[in-house]
Amino acid sequence: MAKTQHDLVVVANRLPVDLRLDDEGNATWKRAPGGLVTALAPLMQSNEGAWVGWTGTPDLAIDPFDDDGIWMVPVSLSETEIKEYYEGFSNDTLWPLCHDVIAPPAFHREWWETYREVNEHFASMADYAAAPGATVWVQDYQLQLVPALLRKARPDLRIGYFHHIPFPPLEIYSQLPWRTQVLEGLLGADLVGFQRNGDASNFLRAVRRLTDHTTSGQLIDIDDQEDRLVRRVRAAAFPISIDSARFDRLARSEKVQKRAAEIREELGNPDCILLGVDRLDYTKGIRHRIKAYGEILESGAVDPQSVTLVQVASPSRENVDAYQQLREEVETQVGRINGEFGGLGHTSIYYLHHSYPAEEMAALYVAADVMLVTSLRDGMNLVAKEYVAARSDDRGVLVLSEFTGAAEELNGALLINPHDIEGTKRQILNAMNMPVAEQRRRMRRLRRRVMVDDVAKWSNTYLASLTDMAASQPEHVHTPESGTLGHSLRDALETFVAGPGPILIASDFDGVLAPLVDDPATSRTVPRALRAMRRLAALPSNRASLALVSGRSLQTLAELSKVPAGTHLIGSHGAERGMVDEDGLSRDELALSEGEQSQLRWVVEGLEDIASRHTGVWVEHKPSAAVLHTRLSTHDGADQASAAAVELAGRLGLRPLVGKNVVEIAVLDTTKGRALDALRSELGATRVLYMGDDATDEHAFAVLGDRDVAVKVGPGDSIAPYRIADSSAAALVLERLAVLLTPQTKRTGRQRG
Repeated sequence: MAKTQHDLVVVANRLPVDLRLDDEGNATWKRAPGGLVTALAPLMQSNEGAWVGWTGTPDLAIDPFDDDGIWMVPVSLSETEIKEYYEGFSNDTLWPLCHDVIAPPAFHREWWETYREVNEHFASMADYAAAPGATVWVQDYQLQLVPALLRKARPDLRIGYFHHIPFPPLEIYSQLPWRTQVLEGLLGADLVGFQRNGDASNFLRAVRRLTDHTTSGQLIDIDDQEDRLVRRVRAAAFPISIDSARFDRLARSEKVQKRAAEIREELGNPDCILLGVDRLDYTKGIRHRIKAYGEILESGAVDPQSVTLVQVASPSRENVDAYQQLREEVETQVGRINGEFGGLGHTSIYYLHHSYPAEEMAALYVAADVMLVTSLRDGMNLVAKEYVAARSDDRGVLVLSEFTGAAEELNGALLINPHDIEGTKRQILNAMNMPVAEQRRRMRRLRRRVMVDDVAKWSNTYLASLTDMAASQPEHVHTPESGTLGHSLRDALETFVAGPGPILIASDFDGVLAPLVDDPATSRTVPRALRAMRRLAALPSNRASLALVSGRSLQTLAELSKVPAGTHLIGSHGAERGMVDEDGLSRDELALSEGEQSQLRWVVEGLEDIASRHTGVWVEHKPSAAVLHTRLSTHDGADQASAAAVELAGRLGLRPLVGKNVVEIAVLDTTKGRALDALRSELGATRVLYMGDDATDEHAFAVLGDRDVAVKVGPGDSIAPYRIADSSAAALVLERLAVLLTPQTKRTGRQRG
């Protein structure tokens, strides 16, 4: 018998097998079609994985079983649960909400309660199937509460979630009465995956507006009740694909090629065959497609006898009222057009309300001259990719809605706005009349993308990212628990304050004394750190000095940090110097030569141009530098923009400072290390403690000696010998120093008081 606990567990609404009953009532299981099953089956077989899902039959309770190397863990659902959890909340509330409310979503409290209860059931079955430290991958919108439920029960698990459909904009998502509960459910995962960058951005915006969690780029911080970082969640795009090579082989097979020729013959060998393949769903734009086609026939732009539209509309959610109404409307449209433009031996639209096996679908793709994908909203649309994979002859034209995830990947399709009937008609006619050479040029480009970025690459990329994310969690980096200091660091602090001569206590601001946030203008020193700094600033200067060393401009650093009088400030990575006194900020003069001013103008113009080409990228202006910020970017544009900024610096003969989500180009050659060393000499400090969190702080760590203390805050490689978790722990370091540096009589007096 197979083992009951597994290192890889997939949790999905349905099992990857369908129940079949023969004439005598004997049950057998047959592998279900679908890209997800195809993608994960080899992976799960090699890892002896388990799949948790509903059998597809109401009130069917069966024990787990093995099917072709995958351990199946069936979830039993009652008739009421199917009606309220699946047909109700999943498909009559969440589905329309996530598809731009093309149909109005229904909000019923009893549906929500059943959805929550069913998610608890799925989570408990996943808990049962998962071995200690296992990877659990939750699939799609029916199970959005499972990650948090599973996290609570099994904090040892590595949990991923993938959202196969669109995630709506905040203005639409906010309609959901249980919007915060769903977000918190998803945030139980280590990695939340989406089809498109826009979906990830919508999710992150919803988290920022509807929860108390802090976001930074793709990352979301999950804190405990004392504002200590517990873990991080990443939200990013991982566009799904198909088993391209398998579909290509199938379409090339002699059987499929022969069947494609037969299909053209059965259709009367028209000059052009248009093809639509969809579930019968209101999001697919089937009515818009048929309307556009009918108007083309009415216009006389083509001979109705020379063209045929084949529309495959597989049955979908037939118990939901909106789908029943859609079927009636489509069939009425088809009947009208066939009645007006059909004739003996010719049908204008062949409407097929069936599901077909892969071989027949491949033959239809090979036979079709034009593929019509007119979705009003679609997470990806794999039909478009299947058509491309089937066209090894480099022929055929793909007409593709810009509202599909596939439109972001398939450069070579003719894009349409399906709501624009006139524009859709023009592109359909362009496709029908496209020269063969142009077809081949476009199809080759499409096939290069689809054949390389296949479904195996998708699953491997996602799971590798999940592994990386889980490994980088604060508790997995060799870091003390948030809000605590390790014994070695506590000993080092005592040795640090016990030596002779004045000391310098210095720190970066963002990511150290202030948690990283999306809007840099909202950064604030954590209150606990601020209280400790006031105590340190009150000490005699011949005992200790306090400094902030930051990439921020000096003025901004003073305004945001709110540090006490007596604190030295170093801004712009050392280009600016000043001090906070009783009257505010007192700053040293910064003068740029004419040549440096000219260089700075070139830097600003170049970075502004780069930022204009990438969403979520912006430029900060400083007296002697400009900074490209990519923290708000949730896609590859961040890497591309950063690379372009580094290249710009090289062209201008300047050295870029590359930090966490920033690239700074300064016309003065400074670093935090040089500035810290200069301040140390000026103050005559015999020992320095410095806390920093990113790559620019490594310059400061590098100038410290054996008697100094270097503290790295958060994850990442560093030369610093000591490490703490976050801003809460940084506040504890300052607090501990304040206690150690306070004269014993004062400490005793406070304790007695």
